[in-house]
Amino acid sequence: MASKNKWDERVLRRLKLRDLRVLLAIAETGSMGKTAAQLAISQPAVSKAIGEIEHVVGVRLLNRTPQGVEPTLYGRALIKWGSAVFDDLRQAMQEIEALSDPGSGEVRLGTTDSMLGGFVPVLIDRFSRQYPKAVFEVLPAATFADQYVELRERRIDFILGRLATPTSGATDLDSDVLFRDPMFLAAAVGSEWHRRRKLSLSDLSKARWSIPPDSSFVRPLIVDAFRTAGLEPPSHTVGSNSVQLATALLATGRFIGVLSGSTLQLSGKRLGLKRLPIDLPIRPLTTGIVRLKNRTLSPTAERFIDCARDVARQLAGTTS
Repeated sequence: MASKNKWDERVLRRLKLRDLRVLLAIAETGSMGKTAAQLAISQPAVSKAIGEIEHVVGVRLLNRTPQGVEPTLYGRALIKWGSAVFDDLRQAMQEIEALSDPGSGEVRLGTTDSMLGGFVPVLIDRFSRQYPKAVFEVLPAATFADQYVELRERRIDFILGRLATPTSGATDLDSDVLFRDPMFLAAAVGSEWHRRRKLSLSDLSKARWSIPPDSSFVRPLIVDAFRTAGLEPPSHTVGSNSVQLATALLATGRFIGVLSGSTLQLSGKRLGLKRLPIDLPIRPLTTGIVRLKNRTLSPTAERFIDCARDVARQLAGTTS
């Protein structure tokens, strides 16, 4: 035990944060030259920093490739835990700042396009009115899997969005359900669909549909809903996961689609969109927050999550 403690003390005395920062930057850029430019230091200084870390830990951390440099197995391990060190330091500085002004910190949240259509803008607006000094970093991800990568690499504080990927089997994650979001057929106010006195699901079979593509997790829900009603599922004119694209097309009055109750409740009036008077038996989508276990968030981020719970409670009674 004594020798292990002696080794730990040697590393702690000799490993420099600025050298570790250089290693993390190389992992991002994949290049010594780009790292030097990014950190505004010379390339020999970059090489020296890596050499000093390798001397301290006693293993090779980088391999040269035709494309630049890449971490070795040992390098990836040090980068993983080094990222956690810098994240904890950043959180510590935010907490120190928050002790004097709890609403002046930063919130970094990962989300998806569907949340940007209604819930996230309303939430940020409300929070920033209460805490005008708060700063937000909103990082939309193309897929749900991308969000979890961003979270585990600590580029974001938490995920706010659809809980489409089960987290119960992930030992490093905690999830918190905010609300269940029903799905509705929607079209532009004043469109032919809203002008009809009687409208049934079968009337929409020949409509121009803007809905998620076949590969999305929402599309099978739409297909099942039509088949449950004894109808063939619709073919899309436009298949896209982008809610921004869908709402823009629906606003023309030529398309119909499927939107969440939260989007229609929070942004429907602004976008000129309204729910069609047809029940579509699609199970509600679960919206919530996912965070890393045993990771302490800044007071500002915690207050933002509390605000999200408050808005979700108010929203839950109006989207059904």
